[in-house]
Amino acid sequence: MAARSSKSPEPEQTPEQTNPAVVSTRQYDAGEGWQVGQTAPSDAFRALDAAGTGEPTGPVVHKHPGGYARQIVAKGQVVTEGVRRELDAAEGDSSAAEGEQG
Repeated sequence: MAARSSKSPEPEQTPEQTNPAVVSTRQYDAGEGWQVGQTAPSDAFRALDAAGTGEPTGPVVHKHPGGYARQIVAKGQVVTEGVRRELDAAEGDSSAAEGEQG
């Protein structure tokens, strides 16, 4: 049997050549704000009811309200979907309370 010869030689790659399919990743700051993926510009707390049920009550505040409270997110931490959900729930509760008073 005769050895087969390749009809087209493979291109030689030198160490300086980079693979065009490889894309370098870059880190970008998400910015500060209250949207998912951004860093929280300040702490966020929500008071817990005094009756002992542990239900959140009142608006979101940026300093510990005293008594029982839950910290939703710390300043400089990434806002997750759970944090955003809790902030939205607090906003909805505040709007409902204002509607009842007005």
